[in-house]
Amino acid sequence: MTAPRGRAAQTPGASAARPKGLRALGEWCARHFVVVMVLWLVALGGLHALQNTIGGTYSDDFTLPGTQSDTGLDVLKMYEPAAGGFSSPIVLHDDQPLTSFQSQVGQAVTALQQLPQVLSVTNPLPATPPPQGSQPPATSPVSTDGMTAYITVRFASSPSSLGQEYLDGVDAAVEPLRAAGVEVEYGGSLGELARPETKDLISEAIGFAVAVIVLIIGFGSIIAAGMPLVTALIAVIVGLSCLSLLAKALTFATVSPTLATMIGLGVGIDYSLFLITRHRQRLIDGEDPATAAGHAVSTSGRAVLVSGCTVIVALAGLYVSRVTFIGNLGIAAAVTVITAVLGALTLTPAFLGLAGRNIDRFHLRKPIAETESGPDEQATGPWHSYAQRVERRPWWFMGFGVVVIGILAIPLFSIQLGHIDDGADPTTFTDRRAFDLISDAFGPGTNGPLTVVIDQSTVPAADRATLAATAQSTLNGVPGAATVGPLNPTSDGNALVGTVIPTTRPQDRATTDLVNNLKDDVLPQAVAGTTASGYVTGTTAAQVDFLDIVAARLPLIIATVVGLAFIIILIVFRGVLIAVKAAVLNLLSIAASYGVVVAVFQWGWGGEALGVSGTVPIESYVPMMMFAIVFGLSMDYEVFLLARVREAWLRTNDSKGAVAHALEITARVISCAALIMVSVFAAFLISDNIVVKMLGLGLAVSVLIDATIVRLLLVPAVLTLLGAHAWWIPGWLDRILPHLDTEGEEEPAAPGPA
Repeated sequence: MTAPRGRAAQTPGASAARPKGLRALGEWCARHFVVVMVLWLVALGGLHALQNTIGGTYSDDFTLPGTQSDTGLDVLKMYEPAAGGFSSPIVLHDDQPLTSFQSQVGQAVTALQQLPQVLSVTNPLPATPPPQGSQPPATSPVSTDGMTAYITVRFASSPSSLGQEYLDGVDAAVEPLRAAGVEVEYGGSLGELARPETKDLISEAIGFAVAVIVLIIGFGSIIAAGMPLVTALIAVIVGLSCLSLLAKALTFATVSPTLATMIGLGVGIDYSLFLITRHRQRLIDGEDPATAAGHAVSTSGRAVLVSGCTVIVALAGLYVSRVTFIGNLGIAAAVTVITAVLGALTLTPAFLGLAGRNIDRFHLRKPIAETESGPDEQATGPWHSYAQRVERRPWWFMGFGVVVIGILAIPLFSIQLGHIDDGADPTTFTDRRAFDLISDAFGPGTNGPLTVVIDQSTVPAADRATLAATAQSTLNGVPGAATVGPLNPTSDGNALVGTVIPTTRPQDRATTDLVNNLKDDVLPQAVAGTTASGYVTGTTAAQVDFLDIVAARLPLIIATVVGLAFIIILIVFRGVLIAVKAAVLNLLSIAASYGVVVAVFQWGWGGEALGVSGTVPIESYVPMMMFAIVFGLSMDYEVFLLARVREAWLRTNDSKGAVAHALEITARVISCAALIMVSVFAAFLISDNIVVKMLGLGLAVSVLIDATIVRLLLVPAVLTLLGAHAWWIPGWLDRILPHLDTEGEEEPAAPGPA
């Protein structure tokens, strides 16, 4: 075991040397603030112009190579191209039978067929009725009362990625029906394209307004409060422009810009806040503004860099899922984290150089530094006293914190992953109205039809009739199916295609069970003894495959992210138990936030107040996203708090006193930062997007837990119990690990009187 070591002694006159590294960057930006600001404004304007000119679009399309749904779709495209693609219903409803509008329906179908990207259009009211005595289809597109019907349109690519101009063409095609008084609603991905503007901009404005109030109260200075906000806003806008340009080459989900804004604003304000707090303390200590800015960047800026890298590494860990859709969500969030770090390290010191000593000129009260006690004074603040109380009863504080987190995490054990269907959307959305019309007229399962595909290309022609009869008999009466359509051969006879309508809505667990039963048991039994292969495809089947992949790979992502974060903390703080503590406490914090999300959305505790219609499953990729983001953000406060604990410990060799000192000087700034981040995340609860609501609540709760229970109870209690052992590291490991100091090297004061 190696003994704790203090800082290496520095030679006299070291302070006279030219500043290097981050300190040099901070001083240069402060002294050349005009150049830095102009460069940022040029980047802001230039990237925004490029975004409007060549920027890409966002889409929820994704492929799952090797899965049942993807392979089945490939077979369908091969043998019946018109039956492939992306299917969306256009739902028609009127108070009288729709046969009265047969002419208008025919006009709409003809116009839809002429649109680009359309593979096929199915008319629910064909001009030529079926032959007398023929068997009616099992899945008729017209309700029994004749007042509701749906036109099935198959697109070559997802309508949600085609843009407003394409939607205008669809609107023009169905205009004869609307002019006749028929209610027309769009379902599926066409309905996603037609959704109204969401409230995400309002969410961003609310979060920003709360941040203004918190910063003014925390700083007491209007100028100091405005700097983090302006820096974060510019950095996020630049990041979103970069994301739009990346979307030209990569497929990002529609939720990506909102997620990137949410994360970028939160960390951007926090990072700038930490730097400004350190800078103001230096000004109070007598340094000139440029030198103070350089010291802030070389100390707290180094912690910003480490913290930002930790968040980015956690987000990049999502690629371990080997699902591009999820990995790209992590990249989308990482883009604004990168610009937030760059903004904090360059634009913030530029603002500090511009303000000079006038940073507190416009103040509402006397400005407060990191701590009211000087560097050589005995700390006596309330946080120091609180830390001393923790020292006296660490087991009590740790036990209370664990109990609270344990209670919050209880709902996690009943978590149900799934895909939230259109029935949970607000009634102002056309896809929700289409969902309700179909549910009332045909049953809820009609909103999630399953397409059964049997590839019989290798089966001799003489045996195909027997295979079709056997497969049809096996499918009939399958549990959980409301109707099973006939298995019809494709035009070339190489495949059989049929439709299965579940009895339950797409998001229900019973629908997932039906899909898995068809994949694992029913279809293998139907083709047993032949060379044919059976597949279940369609949107609902793809969502079930996606769920299975996510559930199987979530443990691997957790292990990867925790392992990478453990290594980073170990390298930075040179303590094995410190790294273990950080990983374990962050896992507890995430478990508690998962529990709250399950209670609100899956159990329905307060979901109605958040605008959620009924109970919904937890969107399959939300836990994965939450884990990466929350683990990364939790490390923010961990890094800043532990950096100050280590700094004090290296200086005094007093492990318990170091905890008290670190709590005193970081309590105000971390509390302000956490309150801002909670406000930014919580503001997204008013979004119309259920997934955004989930992420907003989960992230807000996790930051709140981390800033209160973890930082105030568990961290000081655990560090007190560990004492100097917290910083133990085996000699062999210390030698092979690279050395990185989070808070930089403080330069010694010049010789002279105290």
